[in-house]
Amino acid sequence: MFDNRKRKHSLKEIINALFYIATSGIQWRMLPKDYPKWQLIYYYFRKWTNEGLIEEMYDLLRLHCRKQHGRKESPSLGLIDSQSVKTASMTGDKGYDGGKKIIGRKRHIVTDTIGLILSVVVHSANTQDREGTKGVLQELRFKFPRLRKILAYGGYTGELAHWVMQLTGWALEIVSKVAGTAGFDVIPKRWLVERTFGWFNFYIRLAKDYEINTECSKAFIHMAMCRIMLNRIKK
Repeated sequence: MFDNRKRKHSLKEIINALFYIATSGIQWRMLPKDYPKWQLIYYYFRKWTNEGLIEEMYDLLRLHCRKQHGRKESPSLGLIDSQSVKTASMTGDKGYDGGKKIIGRKRHIVTDTIGLILSVVVHSANTQDREGTKGVLQELRFKFPRLRKILAYGGYTGELAHWVMQLTGWALEIVSKVAGTAGFDVIPKRWLVERTFGWFNFYIRLAKDYEINTECSKAFIHMAMCRIMLNRIKK
């Protein structure tokens, strides 16, 4: 309904409003009057989500951020993990994670070695990690030509490694605690993907999954990561 109108607000204002929602976790209707009307912000959010523009914006920022860290555009190593979160009452596509005792959704991510997300999939929490892995890795195919190995923890054992090798040609390597180690122990490389989940804590919109559909959940994860990278990129 806004396409035929002359643009009154800059796209920067729209993006800043989305960053505000991701950070503060407020409802759309509670957006401060300093920003354009919430209906306009919501319109652009859904439009950009459906067209894949938010993910495209994130991908471009990730390339820039990797270059600033002296890395090649395509990583050679990925790290995979999942996070179960509670959902709001109105959301669909949710289930019960018996291990975490959470009714909600599960976020499956693959990151590079500086914690930037390469792929993310959101699905019901009752989906087993091995099944969720297939979805998130399929999204990585053909995107990163240098990718050779994915590090995972013990929950990804079994025939999954064979499936990954057959489908993608990547090695799925299980990284576990040193035998005999008691209590908390930092697992090499594993902490990097866990730190990415820790970054989500600074974005109240991600504290729970408030979105009706999983594509919007994924879009807000990308918006949060965009803001993290913009804060890091040197001007």
